[in-house]
Amino acid sequence: MGNASSMLTQYDIEEVQEHCNYLISQQEIVSLYQRFCQLDRNAKGFISADEFLSIPEFALNPLSQLLKMVDGLNFKDFVAFLSTFSSKASLEQKIELLFKVYDIDSKGKVTFKDLLEVLRDLTGSFMSEEQREKVLSQVLEEAGYSRNCSLLLEDFVKILGKPGLKIEVEVPVD
Repeated sequence: MGNASSMLTQYDIEEVQEHCNYLISQQEIVSLYQRFCQLDRNAKGFISADEFLSIPEFALNPLSQLLKMVDGLNFKDFVAFLSTFSSKASLEQKIELLFKVYDIDSKGKVTFKDLLEVLRDLTGSFMSEEQREKVLSQVLEEAGYSRNCSLLLEDFVKILGKPGLKIEVEVPVD
């Protein structure tokens, strides 16, 4: 699976669908497989960060951390990653992806430094370092945390999972 010369079987489709918690339909999986094979230029069964950047919606995204998450994905993991952007994905699934983006060193916690680095990616030269630190300190304080805290996934869910908050990030599958 994932090699441009191989065919996607019904078993493969069902296995991928289960792997992404049924957030992606079988028809969407077939479309994604065709796109995956186009991206997998060397037909090795996985895509690199550079290959992934040929998707316009991700090429424009300033979050460099996303690239680390997608580098070397096989087809099943590629679909699971994209399923998080589905309108069918739960708020918790989307928050978990956000947590992984902010967890720069993949240690299961997000520090002030991690938040600052992502904010730096997002704002570029539009904000000074002092402005970034001030904004982050204020946001953390309003959420009941200090800049010395390390946030766990549960903290992200608590902060971002508030009623009325809707995280809408979708990527077209076709």
